[in-house]
Amino acid sequence: MPITRDADWWRNAVIYQVYPKSWADGDGDGVGDVTGIRAHLSHLARLGIDAVWFSPWYPSPQADGGYDVSDYRDIDPVLGTVAQVEALIAEAHDLGIKVIVDVVPNHTSDEHPFFREALASEPGSLAWRRYHLRRGAAGGTEPPNNWRSTFGGSAWDQVADTQGNPSGWWYLHLFDSRQPDLNWDDPSVREDFLQTLRFWFDRGVDGFRIDVAHGLVKDPQFRPAEHPPVDGEDAIPRPAPSPHWDQPGVHEIWREWRRVANEYTPPRAFVGEVWVPTVEGHAAYLRPDELHTAFNFHYLKCPWDPIELRAVVDLSLREAASVGASTTWVLENHDVPRLPTRLGPHRARAAELFMLGLPGSAYLYQGQELGLPEVLDLPDEVRQDPAFARTAGQHGMRDGCRVPIPWTRDGASFGFSPTGRSWLPQPADWGALSVQAQAGDPTSMLEMTRAALRLRRTEQALGDGDMEWISRPGDTCVVLRRPAGDADPHVLVAVNLGSEPALVVADEVLITSGAALEPVDEGFLLPPDTAAWLR
Repeated sequence: MPITRDADWWRNAVIYQVYPKSWADGDGDGVGDVTGIRAHLSHLARLGIDAVWFSPWYPSPQADGGYDVSDYRDIDPVLGTVAQVEALIAEAHDLGIKVIVDVVPNHTSDEHPFFREALASEPGSLAWRRYHLRRGAAGGTEPPNNWRSTFGGSAWDQVADTQGNPSGWWYLHLFDSRQPDLNWDDPSVREDFLQTLRFWFDRGVDGFRIDVAHGLVKDPQFRPAEHPPVDGEDAIPRPAPSPHWDQPGVHEIWREWRRVANEYTPPRAFVGEVWVPTVEGHAAYLRPDELHTAFNFHYLKCPWDPIELRAVVDLSLREAASVGASTTWVLENHDVPRLPTRLGPHRARAAELFMLGLPGSAYLYQGQELGLPEVLDLPDEVRQDPAFARTAGQHGMRDGCRVPIPWTRDGASFGFSPTGRSWLPQPADWGALSVQAQAGDPTSMLEMTRAALRLRRTEQALGDGDMEWISRPGDTCVVLRRPAGDADPHVLVAVNLGSEPALVVADEVLITSGAALEPVDEGFLLPPDTAAWLR
């Protein structure tokens, strides 16, 4: 069973992200769906995760991989039905797995009824106030200010009049032009999202992952950005204050959402996608009356360097403790290149094992347990990341981490679809990385992950408690000590980021990311680019 079953389960859970389109296709159309998810829930149970997070499954024209939502209280018919999702939630709960779903409150699809109503209404109407619609500069011929889309180009598109001509009015979209930003100063926007929260909470959802949680509130004067990003930069706020990221008013929204979550027994939980430049700013989102947790992107961005790794762990724990929250650890998701491509396969295994030994909650992205690399050679014509088109192919490579995962050694789509179809092409050699190929192989990434989660949950409960450093600052082999059960000695979590084997003083090796460690008089030699748990 999960580490905890109480209201604070989120503090130390291992949460697995499913990107529904790429998980498993049940009906043969080449796109993953709820039927496919339900067919493979046993994989998650055997893996040993505590909760599953589903990327958006709402109706969407798919201009941005489902993050352009046209109805927040329904399921995209390509993926399934609300009734099927209710059955999925019940089945997951029967397996002891909590369910978190994505919610996208910063922007809607341009096909959302709110936006269609706005475009059909007169300027200044109540419907217009749900979005940021403003007169352009230079007599309406230029955007209202210099804000840039994180996908490239201006953050403003001009609204056409009833004859299809430029109207002089512009709407804000900090992402794709088909994702107009909502105006969270409008009470009807706030009330509609409270209804969405209750709709899914009433169906058994245990929490929400909040997309762009730092971006809902904009500067009321729409002042120009002092340092607008160049095309293709991601959504990380610049060190200078931004007029459209991390505005003070966003915190009241999360306080209101927290009150709704607390209406339920046990209370529901929120994890925020929060890109802010400082740990102090990040901690502000985790105060006791706001979000429960937020993704630790400082850790995800940390290079393979012992000094920086130790510093970001210390900083992350100190930040969370300052507001009584728990830290999250994450190395992969649907927006960043996969870890084996960033670090190499051996370091990727070591990085995952070290992460799972840290106190707090940890996130795994689908296929991370298989060691899947980034797919770098997708043809231009199949790419669907909107930033790819908006930057003429210079940016927007997120499709490479969204390629459907392999389940079997053989077959046209390695078990992803009964017809062999796949919405993105899979590499020809992925059968060797499939679940079927790795299951039962004690040297595989899959079995290492299963063993680590089993140790973390049932034997050592490593998600709980504190830690202390055993290694010295500047040591290339980073070693920390974690508390274990009352009857067991403490557990050492070690990773060697140096170029030579390092001695770790211990009596027993519990798990290693590589080959068996060589015993010596005082303990064991940990090879370079290898992690281990010992005691």
